[in-house]
Amino acid sequence: MPIYNAQILKIDAAETRRYSGLKKAPNFDEKNISDACEEALLLLEVRGIYKIYDYDCKNNIINSAPPFKIFGNSIIKHLAGCEKVACIAVTVGENIENEVTKKFAAGNYVSSVLLDAAATAAVEQAADELEKAIAREVSKESLKMRRRFSPGYGDWQLENQKNFFYVTGAPEIGMNLTESLMLVPRKSVTAIIGLEKIFSSDKNIKNKKSCASCDKINCLARS
Repeated sequence: MPIYNAQILKIDAAETRRYSGLKKAPNFDEKNISDACEEALLLLEVRGIYKIYDYDCKNNIINSAPPFKIFGNSIIKHLAGCEKVACIAVTVGENIENEVTKKFAAGNYVSSVLLDAAATAAVEQAADELEKAIAREVSKESLKMRRRFSPGYGDWQLENQKNFFYVTGAPEIGMNLTESLMLVPRKSVTAIIGLEKIFSSDKNIKNKKSCASCDKINCLARS
């Protein structure tokens, strides 16, 4: 159950713009966005964890303790052919969301929204970096990774978060889950990554990630 604690040195301003809903507002002052990214860097507390399990793709069961059954056509299809899975949890901590709340309460709505967007960009970057660490590990076993898939995507219902949360090991990095299945800290991610064998014909083929292959419908990236 490797613990991942990494420092993010720069938050993607373009992603911050997108998460703040400003993708179609090219004249918005870029300095406001860069300031939000710089402020976010001072508030981040990046923590992550991942656990790798054998996966029974015939019966759609993660061999955790206790075993976790996968339900949902989209996630079952996504994991088809995988012999292992990596279950991950990542957070950027509570400091940044507390500051977002303070700004909003003080009426600083623009800076609040931008800081919130920078936090979202940061947690996604942290998850990306965690994936790289996993990729290095599983490559030694001639395994390749599929894109991460979270509860609530496609028809993998959010209610699955109730048990999947513990499969990832999220409590070990201080994360919690509310009764309404919201992650705490709020800027956190849990996800599953399918791991499949690399065959000789695959070695020169990159596993592409794109909106076309994603089941998430209500995503700002599609706007």
